[in-house]
Amino acid sequence: MFQPTRDEARLFLFESWRKRRAGELLSPLEDLTSQLIDKHPEYHALFNDPERNRDKDFAPDGDVVNPFLHLMMHLTIEEQISIGQPHGIREQFARLTQKYQSEHEAQHAMMDCLGEMIWQAQRNKTAPDAAVYLSCLERQ
Repeated sequence: MFQPTRDEARLFLFESWRKRRAGELLSPLEDLTSQLIDKHPEYHALFNDPERNRDKDFAPDGDVVNPFLHLMMHLTIEEQISIGQPHGIREQFARLTQKYQSEHEAQHAMMDCLGEMIWQAQRNKTAPDAAVYLSCLERQ
């Protein structure tokens, strides 16, 4: 399993955005990533200045959303949907897309549940439990 460091993940986000803005050839993952950044204009200034923002920290209990984490969660959900794992994720995505009339907003709702699953796994010192994730999605 690919597990980039924080710095590698951030560099990937910055580089995907830079390449899109420069009109350079993008890999499929870079293209998807840059499209997600494009859908978040509130993050453009941050990604336009990698030197200033590469090491920026975001407190987990702060009022400011961590844009790096937010985009990585989007990528995680995109991957889950593309491979159909966990089982039932595509159906939940379709249901939430219909409910919110937006694939993007459906993913934002899904992020709450993804975060809940990760938080419970960390708190309980267990592996992430897809049942927790899917149960939360059912309540969305």
